[in-house]
Amino acid sequence: MMHVPVMAREVRELISPRPDGVYVDCTLGLGGHALALMEAAQSQARLIGIDKDPQALSNAKKVLSKYGDAVTLVRSDFRYLEEILRQQGLRGADGIVFDLGVSSPQVDEPSRGFSYLHDAPLDMRMDPCSAVSAYDIVNYSEAQKIERIIREYGEERWARRIARFIVDARDRAEIKTTYELVEIIKAAIPASARRRGPHPAKRTFQALRIVVNDELDAVAEGIEAGIRCLCDGAVLCVISFHSLEDRIAKHTFRRHAAQGEIEILTKKPLVPTEQEMEDNPRARSAKLRAVRRVLKAGEGE
Repeated sequence: MMHVPVMAREVRELISPRPDGVYVDCTLGLGGHALALMEAAQSQARLIGIDKDPQALSNAKKVLSKYGDAVTLVRSDFRYLEEILRQQGLRGADGIVFDLGVSSPQVDEPSRGFSYLHDAPLDMRMDPCSAVSAYDIVNYSEAQKIERIIREYGEERWARRIARFIVDARDRAEIKTTYELVEIIKAAIPASARRRGPHPAKRTFQALRIVVNDELDAVAEGIEAGIRCLCDGAVLCVISFHSLEDRIAKHTFRRHAAQGEIEILTKKPLVPTEQEMEDNPRARSAKLRAVRRVLKAGEGE
């Protein structure tokens, strides 16, 4: 399966992998960033790949198979990074990368229910074993909760109308599929607004996905854990595709930099080149922020 990871060159240059280093891809996906790090380290580094999606791990295992025991794949949430490293007998990492949000295979596989462009069961769970799906939220949450989710996590101006239309529709029949939800959203948004901007269901689907997978809390906890796990001089990279994720990374980095723990390497977030955006339209909203762990006074003496 061919996969081009977003801003892989920038990640590789910032982390500068060494043959004797330990590197962590916290959002393994198809293994694109992990592969770039191992190639740059001349195939001799240790790599830990984390993903809570079993299908992602299966795909990445094939991509990284030539590295054998140098690669360890872990099915887990990256918020548990410290525990994962301890279980592998590691005290820290020389480079860590987070590529946040939903992965291309999850969007492109209709049965996962992430996309408003495919008709499928309303699901959106990255981990198929998770208890709550988008179906549960849409069919059983109160109108006020649905409105809050769509407004806060989708930044959707029509959140109240969409929530009301969802509740009215489910009173008639359960909302079971992505296309059923798309049609409800289209009906809720005035025609003049539907003709402008992105697909009318984009923000609502994004909001539901974030809540189903507890993404923002996981991002906050994962970045904090990543900073704690950095060895002296090690680099942490965060690629985000959503303003809320980017805001978490920015404020977390600033707080730890003010405490003297890290050095911010990207005063402003890096964005993909025009060529990359042309080659990979999904990269257009990407922002990359990076920090380096600094040695505090008295450490290492």
